[in-house]
Amino acid sequence: MKHFSIGVLWRVGWLVICVGAAVYFGEKQQWTMVSLLGLLSGIATLQLYHYVTNVNRKLARFFESVRYSDFAVKFRSDDKMGESFREINQQFNEVLEAFRVARAEKEANLQYLNTIVQQISTGLISFGSDGRVELVNSAALKMLGIYRLRQLEDLHEPHPQLFTLIATLRTGVRQLYQTSDDESLSVQATQIQLRGKVLRIVVLQNIQSELQQKEIEAWQNLTRVLRHEIMNSLTPILSLVGTMKEIVQLDIAPEIPENEGLQDLKEALQTLEKRSAGIIQFVNAYRDFTTLPKPVFVEMPAKELLNGVLQLFQKSLQEAFIVTTVTILPDTLIITADADQIEQVLINLIKNAIEALQGHSHPSISIRGYSDMNQRVYIEIVDNGSGIEPEALERIFIPFYTTKKTGSGIGLSLSRQILQQHGGSLTVSSEVGRGTTFVMVL
Repeated sequence: MKHFSIGVLWRVGWLVICVGAAVYFGEKQQWTMVSLLGLLSGIATLQLYHYVTNVNRKLARFFESVRYSDFAVKFRSDDKMGESFREINQQFNEVLEAFRVARAEKEANLQYLNTIVQQISTGLISFGSDGRVELVNSAALKMLGIYRLRQLEDLHEPHPQLFTLIATLRTGVRQLYQTSDDESLSVQATQIQLRGKVLRIVVLQNIQSELQQKEIEAWQNLTRVLRHEIMNSLTPILSLVGTMKEIVQLDIAPEIPENEGLQDLKEALQTLEKRSAGIIQFVNAYRDFTTLPKPVFVEMPAKELLNGVLQLFQKSLQEAFIVTTVTILPDTLIITADADQIEQVLINLIKNAIEALQGHSHPSISIRGYSDMNQRVYIEIVDNGSGIEPEALERIFIPFYTTKKTGSGIGLSLSRQILQQHGGSLTVSSEVGRGTTFVMVL
């Protein structure tokens, strides 16, 4: 307190001298001097007051800095007033620095959590009791096909059923919502209280791939059972037909003269044998659907893969005068997949596109490959054919269903299963008279 004490003493001394001089000149009735000394005494009093209350003002500035989060303030102007002033300034500065570091860490953690929320594939919507949306991540916006959501009421027009569902959904209850794009969303809500404010958090999860996987497994099990039962029934029939043919040829034919009835019997047995063998071959053709091997993942350039598959159809494309365009963005796009299986999917889709363009006056096929912000690869195959009827579009991935006279109905089902095993998906959109688009996601 050495420097502070000296400062107080000389200010008090100056005040005492001014007051004493004013009294002296007052006794001599020299009022001009009295007035001047009175003014100097007032100035000395104010200086003493401000000097003594400097710590209070310092505390006020410190608390004001904390209140308004202004942690850039530094206390050092009165360090020369003594050791105690330097110590208190140092403590103020250290406390403000601690606040600044704590705020920086809080902001960093908030930014970290916000990044996680925006990057996860699960949709999140948080809103208050007034319907004001506090948080919505990009996954939720993408699932709902909107670009922003400020009020829950904004969902009423694009998704009226979802709006009603969210508004009435009880905590812990899970409901299923079908979007206009036939995507199945699992909707679940919870409620929390934050700083006295009630918030509801809605979780949206796209379970379309899980449902498709369960559907494929169900069809696989059914196909496996049917194949087993058909083979068990046809194999002995085919064997019995062969035995009967030998009996007719070796035992009956030599004993009786050739006649029309014997010839009919031979033809009937031959037809029965041929048809039974055809059914067995037909059933065996679906073995791949139930015994698809696990994919062996390798990296391959998308451009090389697509051009290689198109090379297989070069003759068919030229004969049908089909204009084909391939766009890869970026040109060095890499696909990680089982090369043989993905080639088979592309062959199925391009073959379907070529068949859909039969009789079209200006046929064209457009193939486009690109990736999104999550590094997922998309391959679109678009034709401008006659399109697919809505009734057929709903059943196009069902095994054994086909709209072609010579089709087996297994190609698209197998293609979807392959992409499911790759952790991706295969979807279709079509408009009658305008064409069809298949989208592969890897």
